[in-house]
Amino acid sequence: MKKIWDISPCVDEHAAVFPGDTAYSQRLHFRQGPDCPVNVNAITLSPHIGAHADAPLHYAADGDAVGALDLHPYLGPCRVIHCLDCGPLVLVGHIAHALENLPERVLIRTARVASQDWASFTALAPETIALLATKNVALIGIDTPSVDPSTSQALPSHQQLLRHQLRVLENLVLDDVPPGDYELIALPLKLTQADASPVRAILREL
Repeated sequence: MKKIWDISPCVDEHAAVFPGDTAYSQRLHFRQGPDCPVNVNAITLSPHIGAHADAPLHYAADGDAVGALDLHPYLGPCRVIHCLDCGPLVLVGHIAHALENLPERVLIRTARVASQDWASFTALAPETIALLATKNVALIGIDTPSVDPSTSQALPSHQQLLRHQLRVLENLVLDDVPPGDYELIALPLKLTQADASPVRAILREL
């Protein structure tokens, strides 16, 4: 049986969200008992909680919602590239060692222990995204809350994703994943009006 790495953080009331965004909450809507055969919960959450796929609608007013996106980028061969301790931005030089024969999907590990800390994390330099686009990459993933720094207003890295029609996964957990090639499975929900979707992201050995 092929080995599987679960690269999704837990989603519960302790999951971090961008300051001001909707935190996770859950309550019982139906409770199992003499008059009800099941428990059914009602949940409230941001679509950017946990491991998630941003849609173009998140950073472009006329962008596609996540439910309209082609699923191909979220399923197939990928490469995990380690860029540990590289500072506030992953620059082109940090990934140069792993660019030969790239598959269509690239996941970048920046932290020794994944964190959802919005105060301090490594983002992607826009020129790094532009370079990956020239390598026929369709999806980029990262183990931090965003491809742009938390203080950014212009969101240059998200705008590079939009310009090159790249898909993105954020908030992955790559702590136990060695560098190398894998199969990625990280399908977003078919949320027809949403700007993002949580995913249950896994890697499977080829």
